[in-house]
Amino acid sequence: MRLTRWFAALFIIFVFGAIEIRAGGPRPAVGPAAEDAQQFAALGDFQLRSGAVIHDFRLGYRTLGKLNAEKSNAILWPTWLGGRTEDLLGFIGPGKMVDSGKYFVILVDSIGNGVSTSPSNSERQPLLNFPEFTIRDMVESERRLVTEVFHLPHLRAVMGISMGGMQTFEWAVAYPDFMDLAIPLAGSPQSTSFDKLLWTSEIEAIELDPVWNNGRPTGPLTLGFAVSEEIQSMHLYSAPYRATHTGPVEFPEFLAELKKNAKGDGGTAWNQIRQRQAIIAHDIPAEFGVTLEQATQRVSAKMLMMNSPYDLMVNPIPAQEFARAMGAALVTVDSTCGHVSFLCMSVGPIVAQFLSDPTSVHSTTLQDPVNH
Repeated sequence: MRLTRWFAALFIIFVFGAIEIRAGGPRPAVGPAAEDAQQFAALGDFQLRSGAVIHDFRLGYRTLGKLNAEKSNAILWPTWLGGRTEDLLGFIGPGKMVDSGKYFVILVDSIGNGVSTSPSNSERQPLLNFPEFTIRDMVESERRLVTEVFHLPHLRAVMGISMGGMQTFEWAVAYPDFMDLAIPLAGSPQSTSFDKLLWTSEIEAIELDPVWNNGRPTGPLTLGFAVSEEIQSMHLYSAPYRATHTGPVEFPEFLAELKKNAKGDGGTAWNQIRQRQAIIAHDIPAEFGVTLEQATQRVSAKMLMMNSPYDLMVNPIPAQEFARAMGAALVTVDSTCGHVSFLCMSVGPIVAQFLSDPTSVHSTTLQDPVNH
């Protein structure tokens, strides 16, 4: 979805200053890959936990920095909903959230994002023939990348934003001894009914498009994407933020711009649907047959969680309860910017400090003096 790409660009510009956003589609590496180049791991037939199989599965990734001799400085960072690894490049580098001068960073294109094998690019299982997958399946694909391609038995950290944060929670519970640190930002260990209502509404908006044709679109889904985009925008920020920053006079132009950018084909639609279905199904306590508090007892990694109480896209309550139950550091970003509160406040230094010395970071509240 275009809003997720727009979110990425704004995040980088506001938090880290303007940088070049790389355009274009995925480019396979030829010979030794340059730093941050798009690469692919061919994982063959990838069996999902449901028993279904994604055939000819390729997982997209990029690396930055160098692996040290002890192989102890690797950080895994999967993408958010609709995001691509190129969107994460602005977070990486000297003086940024993750210093590639210190760490070997593996950025991963989550299943279904249009770079890794997805409904939009699968030759054998296009569109609705592409099987449903889960957040756990994303993690399993990433684990294969780390162990089979990089031959790493351990990671310094796993981290991610939004859907990437959901994967981080999954990693911490499913493979508790595989990483030292876990840093979910605006993520959650389970989707609440409010979350499910949001993602279901967006899926149904796409499927109600006049050209949907039972999952085999006969043309661009202009109306479906427009309504889905409106729902997304309504939850990206909080109500106070939107009311303050978009007045009655500006609203028609704001809405027109949303609709102008809301377009896509059947491949784009199915990418969005499949990733949203994964988020809807996300429920770590149910997956392991335990309570949320019991799930925290499986975690060995030190955790740093960040979220905003105004987040309408990923309900912050499960993550808050998770942090309290395990006594983990919880940074509350008190900003009406909601899900994208990290746009409005720089949290990079806190993450960098936690990566360097996790015992020095404690629970705190960051007050946004402008957007509150």
